[in-house]
Amino acid sequence: MKSIKILLAVIAVILGSYTAQAGGPIKFGPKVGLTVNKFHFNKDDLNSDNQTGWTAGVMLEATVPIIGIGADISAMYVRRNSEFMNANNISKNNRDYIEIPLNLKYKFNLPIVSKFLVPYLGLGPSVSFLTSRRNIENAYRNKNVDWAFNFGIGVQLMSHLDINARYGLGLTKALSYIPGSEIADPKIEGKNRYWTISLAYLF
Repeated sequence: MKSIKILLAVIAVILGSYTAQAGGPIKFGPKVGLTVNKFHFNKDDLNSDNQTGWTAGVMLEATVPIIGIGADISAMYVRRNSEFMNANNISKNNRDYIEIPLNLKYKFNLPIVSKFLVPYLGLGPSVSFLTSRRNIENAYRNKNVDWAFNFGIGVQLMSHLDINARYGLGLTKALSYIPGSEIADPKIEGKNRYWTISLAYLF
């Protein structure tokens, strides 16, 4: 994970420096959205259903003019709700995180249309820090840090309104078994899979 952090820092410094030299816009504003979360387990007999949560925070965006390459970074408070069943036992897992996603993006410069509407593609890593309780019914434990990789599409309207949909692929275990529990398999591990639909207003 240290190498990922170094890479993110290098990308941020290079992009920020280049954007500043080129006179590109840097925008900042509030961001809100909905999340749909589901656990991906390593056991076939453990099922998880989609559950809706929410997110709110702030977003910073930098864009290099003409070529359409940019990046955004956000600081978001996220509520992820989950429900799963194991051996006829239903467990609910509502977790609160501080999430920091970093997305590299490519904006499509379309003649005339770009004055009003700019579609883009984005991808990048995300790290979430748990702020709620760790244990779930004395059988499972939420991890303090959760890494994911995001793939997304979006559109900016009138240069200010940013609408984005992204899919988060969990890279690390977000949920694990507590040793000594009698109601779960010690080998059970869960990774986050989630959709986030967000709306930001950038100044």
